[in-house]
Amino acid sequence: MSDTGWVRGNEFVRRIQALGKQKAIEVRWVPHRGKGSHGLLYFGPRMTTVRNLKDEVDKRAYHKMLSQLGLNESDLE
Repeated sequence: MSDTGWVRGNEFVRRIQALGKQKAIEVRWVPHRGKGSHGLLYFGPRMTTVRNLKDEVDKRAYHKMLSQLGLNESDLE
């Protein structure tokens, strides 16, 4: 999480991509087609949905997305 306790969707995706590169795990971002601003973030065989990349991710959603990817907060430090 960022120093202020909040992270935007695009920053979350960037951090996961950096972690994937570091651990040699394939990371893919697939934007949702059509209306809406959601997209799918794949971390190896696991997947989570990220809402609007420009919006801040609330704490509960942040932890849920990490859990869906099989990660915890310390993995992103």
